[in-house]
Amino acid sequence: MPFAATVLTLMPEMFPGTLGVSLAGEALARQTWSLEVKDIRDHGRGKHRAVDDTPAGGGPGMVIRADVLAEAIDAVVKPSDPRPRFLLSPRGRVLDQAFARELAAGPGVVLVCGRFEGVDERVIEARGLTELSIGDYVLSGGEVAAQVVLDSVIRLLPGVMGGEGSDIEESHEDGLLEYPHFTRPRDFEGRSIPDVLTSGDHAKIARWRRAEAEALTKSRRPDLWARKTPGKG
Repeated sequence: MPFAATVLTLMPEMFPGTLGVSLAGEALARQTWSLEVKDIRDHGRGKHRAVDDTPAGGGPGMVIRADVLAEAIDAVVKPSDPRPRFLLSPRGRVLDQAFARELAAGPGVVLVCGRFEGVDERVIEARGLTELSIGDYVLSGGEVAAQVVLDSVIRLLPGVMGGEGSDIEESHEDGLLEYPHFTRPRDFEGRSIPDVLTSGDHAKIARWRRAEAEALTKSRRPDLWARKTPGKG
């Protein structure tokens, strides 16, 4: 069975978006993965299909109603569906490469895109939604975040990236940032490709790349370096 993604959103026109081109789009056309987009507003209330209301207790903005979102979820996700259900939210667990790999090994995902001030807490609990974030900042809605999550996962599905092993040395795969890359021309504006990379000595090249990855990680992401080498400076 292909990896199955279901997205619930108030902006269905935003999909597939970036997921319809390049590697993800080609994989979608080959049915390596599938995409179902559900318009939450289909279950809105009244003449104008309202999906939100003022926050209990007062305050700015609007909140997506629990009953509306629950009905939208129930319309496309059956109780027996084994896929994890996520609400894209800045309160959630931050997506990382290890979690993307975990999701890629599963049957698919259900992604709920929030809007306005947020979602009624009761539907998060009632429908078993796990909050998931793509970083410590706030977006206008969950749609862009949902595309980021799916892109990070789809590229890891078998056959999507082409060359076998092409992803194993990327940033974050081993807790390190990726080493620098070079290609032709050999000289560019007075800058040359490091001699080791044209030496043909694969062992030396591997050592150079590892050292560069460690140096980059230590200087640019000391938080990652600390997790990679606990107790070391």
